[in-house]
Amino acid sequence: MKAIVFTRYGRPEDLALTEVPKPIPNNQEVLIKVRASSVNSWDWEFLNGIPFINRLFYGLFKPKATKRILGADVAGVIEAVGTNVSRFKPGDAVFGDLWDNWGGFAEYACAPETALEAKPEDLTFEESAAVPQAGVLALQGILRAGQLKPGQKVLINGAGGGVGTFAIQLAKLSGAEVTAVDAAHKLDVIRSLGADHVLDYAREDFTKTGQHYDLIIDCQNFRSMIDNRRALRPKGTYAMVGGSIPRVYQLWFLSLIAALTGEDRKLRLVSEGPNKGLADLKELIEAGKLKPVVDTVFQLSEVPQAMRYFGDGRHKGKIVIAVAG
Repeated sequence: MKAIVFTRYGRPEDLALTEVPKPIPNNQEVLIKVRASSVNSWDWEFLNGIPFINRLFYGLFKPKATKRILGADVAGVIEAVGTNVSRFKPGDAVFGDLWDNWGGFAEYACAPETALEAKPEDLTFEESAAVPQAGVLALQGILRAGQLKPGQKVLINGAGGGVGTFAIQLAKLSGAEVTAVDAAHKLDVIRSLGADHVLDYAREDFTKTGQHYDLIIDCQNFRSMIDNRRALRPKGTYAMVGGSIPRVYQLWFLSLIAALTGEDRKLRLVSEGPNKGLADLKELIEAGKLKPVVDTVFQLSEVPQAMRYFGDGRHKGKIVIAVAG
C-alpha cells in the first residue's frame, strides 16, 4: 500500500510517498480502508520532534519503525475485523482519532474498535475526517466549565483553527456570548460561525481589554497564566487546549497555589484522550447543529505541501487529506 513515511525528525520535505506492507489487524482491531485523514498540531509536533519529551514515546533520535506514518484522524470503510470485534463489520463507514496508533496518512490503517464511531450520514469522508480530534478537544474544553448557561461569556483564543471553529459552534449552542480571537485573515470565518465579538490578536490583547469571561478556551496560549486568569470572572474557568510545555508547568503550579489559597478561578488542561464525546458530536452533526470547517483538501501525495501550509498558519478550520476514492 502507499503511505506517507518519515524516518527522521525534521521538515515537511522529509516526508515521502512510499510503498509499505499493508497492516494486519489483531483480534481486537479492524482494518480500515482510509478515505480521508486530516492534519493536526500533533502531526506537526511529531514531524518536528518537539516538544522533546514526545521522543520518549516515539523514538529518541528518530521515529520508531512502528511510528513512521503520521495522521491520527481517519474516515474510511472497514475492510476486515478481528475475531473479537463486535461493533463493526466489513463495509461499515467509520471515523475516529487513532492517536494511540497513528497511521492515517496511508491507504490502510488498523485501529481498535473503541477508537471509532459510525461516520455521520450527511458528511463526506473528507468532512468526517476533519471532526475527531479537533471536535473532541473543543467539546472537552466547553465541558471544563460544567454546563454553560445562556448569556455566559466565553472567549476562544485561536478561534479560526480546527478546535476553535468547533468551539464557537458548541458555545453558541449553549446560548453563550462568544468572543473569538485570531489573526485578521481568519476573522471572516469566525464571524460566519456566529461569534458575537471578534478580536485581531495582533491589535488587541484580550487579557487587557477589561472584559472578563466565564470560560476561556485557549488553543494558542501565548499569554502568561497570570494574565489569562486575570481575564476570568469569579469562579471562571480557563481551559488550555494547545500550548508549550513551560505553559503547562505554569498552569499546574498556579493550580496548586490556587488550591492552597482558595482561589476560585480555575486553570485546567484539556487532556481526556481521544474520541471522548465523539458519539455526541456525531449526533449534533446529524441534527444539523454542528459542521466541520474545511479549508483545503490535499491528495495523499501532497501531504508535504499540506504540512507546510499548516506550519504557515494560514489555514481556516481544518486541512484534510484525501487518501482513496
